[in-house]
Amino acid sequence: MTDILQPSSAPSPKNQAGDQRESAPAAQNGAASTPANGIPAHMTWEEYLAWDFEDCQAEWVDGEVIVMPPVRLDHQFIAGFLYRLLFDFVERHSLGVVLQPPTRMYLQSRPSGREPDVLFVASAHASRLKETSVDGPADLAIEVVSPESEERDRATKLVEYEAGGVLEYWLVDPLRKQTYFYVLGEDGLFHLAPISADGIYQSTVLEGLRLKIDWLWRVPSLTLRMALGELAD
Repeated sequence: MTDILQPSSAPSPKNQAGDQRESAPAAQNGAASTPANGIPAHMTWEEYLAWDFEDCQAEWVDGEVIVMPPVRLDHQFIAGFLYRLLFDFVERHSLGVVLQPPTRMYLQSRPSGREPDVLFVASAHASRLKETSVDGPADLAIEVVSPESEERDRATKLVEYEAGGVLEYWLVDPLRKQTYFYVLGEDGLFHLAPISADGIYQSTVLEGLRLKIDWLWRVPSLTLRMALGELAD
């Protein structure tokens, strides 16, 4: 059963500190504490955008480059499935664009440059799409939790995405088979959105998009066509 309670490691939105920092040691963030492959530990935002990271993934936080380790296959399968699901829906309804890494999302509130596993930018916010980044919050951001990214995804990014104005944040934990769907309220805070009794989540930002939670634990054997066929039954 999908757990939709507040993650125990996530801070209560009412007690979040605006100056929360993400430190560099790998034990806490899964990030390299020293430069890897000749990548400088500190860069300006412009330098980070211009740097060729080749096969490595890195994010930018407060001027520091955070190098990420490779992700598990189940992480890639779930992120890929969600990308295809959103891309199909958004394309059919001409709603905007759906993107994957290495697309960087710049949030001025910290500042930070993050690479969500999947992100959606509505047509109304097309001006945020720049040559190599999204300048401002995505309308919807998705993070698939890896063992090394739990604190970053459940707490640090939740605070950043909330403060930065991301309208909807999906957090998927394949190890525990848990999902959390946060919607930004009029009070500027994230609130957990409900999942129906039959295990289906209906997006607020992408009205009409339905996600059956069970699909996430059945990929890659479950194709998008098979999944959408289940909704039609």
